[in-house]
Amino acid sequence: MSPLFKTIALVGKYDSPEMSESLPQLADFLRELGYEVLIAHNTADQLGMVNHPTAEMTEIGERADLAVVLGGDGTMLSIARMLVSHDIPLVGINQGRLGFLTDVPAETMLESLAAMLQGEFIVEKRLLLDTRIIRKDKTICAALAFNDVVVSKGSTGRLIEFEAVIDGEFVYSQRSDGLVIATPTGSTAYALSAGGPILHPTLEAFVMVPICAHTLAARPIVVNSHSVVELQLVYADDARVHFDGQRHCDIQIGDVVQITREPKAIRLLHPKNYSYYRTLREKLYWGKKL
Repeated sequence: MSPLFKTIALVGKYDSPEMSESLPQLADFLRELGYEVLIAHNTADQLGMVNHPTAEMTEIGERADLAVVLGGDGTMLSIARMLVSHDIPLVGINQGRLGFLTDVPAETMLESLAAMLQGEFIVEKRLLLDTRIIRKDKTICAALAFNDVVVSKGSTGRLIEFEAVIDGEFVYSQRSDGLVIATPTGSTAYALSAGGPILHPTLEAFVMVPICAHTLAARPIVVNSHSVVELQLVYADDARVHFDGQRHCDIQIGDVVQITREPKAIRLLHPKNYSYYRTLREKLYWGKKL
């Protein structure tokens, strides 16, 4: 029987001291099993790895059958956005703090991966958000987000005002510190801290969560993932849009932030014993005495 994967790419968080031990160990382990291993060029350069083939992310997208991401959820967010157009499944080895996305513990990564490479895994598709900022009928900024898009006040710290339109229908105007538009994946991030609901990651939906709205009537709304959400900035001294908290774009009065679903989805591979609800219990300390 031919292997499920032939070429496996390894991508690690660049500034993590743990990476200097775990990533070379994993690379050697996979080569001994007969897999072709590609190390992301920036990762190999930072770790001084010279005994393995390296590749830029574009080449990884073209050649790899599987990408293993070592780091925290922030690393996974970044790599997922880069590789989504190539439809490569991703496995996350947790060397960060939370591990909602990177759910394979580093201490058991060899055993877990060995089983997964034999087909012992669960496939889960996760949606992304495609955002365009439109100014005078021209797109001035475009970006993908795996967790969330956040429209917020800037450095001045004053409230902003915007109008929300969904599928062409005016929904509300709001004065607040901003709004979080989150995927189900991102519902356990900033959106949760702002009072939003937890969405199961397989739901075809995203959630709009106000940030410190200037009215008690403002509440989160769960929206069909095929909707088109448009936010027009009505007033702000200073405002910007953040994408997964990793990049941002400044916006002006009159700008429209248009948010739709990215047509392609991320495929995450989990170990056979993976449970989303167990992850919630462990990460959110449900049922534990603090």
